[in-house]
Amino acid sequence: MIDRSPGAAKVERLADGVFGYVQPDGSWFINNCGFVSAGDHTVLIDTCATERRTRALLAAAEATAGPVTTLVNTHHHSDHTNGNYLVGGATIIGQRKTRDAMLAAGIETYDGVLVGNDWGHLELRAPDVVFDDRLTVHAGDTAIELVHSGHAAHTTNDVLAWLPEQRVLFAGDLVFNGGSPFALMGSVAGWRAALDVIRELEPALILPGHGGPCGLETVDVVDAYLKFVQETAERGKAAGLSPLHLAKETDLGAFSDLSEQERLAGNLHRAYAELDGAEWGAPIDLVAAITDMVAYNGAPIRCFS
Repeated sequence: MIDRSPGAAKVERLADGVFGYVQPDGSWFINNCGFVSAGDHTVLIDTCATERRTRALLAAAEATAGPVTTLVNTHHHSDHTNGNYLVGGATIIGQRKTRDAMLAAGIETYDGVLVGNDWGHLELRAPDVVFDDRLTVHAGDTAIELVHSGHAAHTTNDVLAWLPEQRVLFAGDLVFNGGSPFALMGSVAGWRAALDVIRELEPALILPGHGGPCGLETVDVVDAYLKFVQETAERGKAAGLSPLHLAKETDLGAFSDLSEQERLAGNLHRAYAELDGAEWGAPIDLVAAITDMVAYNGAPIRCFS
């Protein structure tokens, strides 16, 4: 049995002074984070979904690199931001829409959709400093270039944290390694375009939002899955099938080993909207899509956060 407890997370050295905080079983609400040593303090990349997991993350960061003084959020989703309030006096940086989305949604626990969560005590804390397209943060001698592709992808506000000298990329949820990509709150087509931004950077090592460290080959898998979603949606829409009906009858084929397969139903809702002419990241009926994901799963979705 996989140990999914907070104690099973591992600190992995990615380069001199650069570390990934890798949590096992990259699934719903179990994400990766990272930190960069600035000498006597730390720049942190993302927090965790729960109080307990974030406290373990901060203890590991302080023991490895020093107390956190700056936090970067890669996007607004709560598995990457719920623990923000625990960074104390640290400055939090995010894309402008990250702050907007967090303030609009508040703390979300998805009651009735996800089961098995241990959220602990949570408080909302949105980014203090926002930017639109690019911002450079310095951790001692290390430059961290924050890059927003300019359009929706996994969400409307995804940020890449790129270390050009080390050629290490903290990709947030623009890269899933072993899990099904999830475009419901962003754009299938826009995500594929954002992957070209990653390719242009030519990273030597990528820490994805979920799953172990990887290379550009995993970017190609994500791209292939999203193309599969688009082609499946075109076929289903032409046949007059609902996203749920189409998802249930679809053979995942080369993607059958990816976890969280229920995301296909949500992704098809987004792909259908784009076939109808919706702009990338435009609002759609999230409740209907999530309801179909639960129906595809046959029960509320098991979560180990």
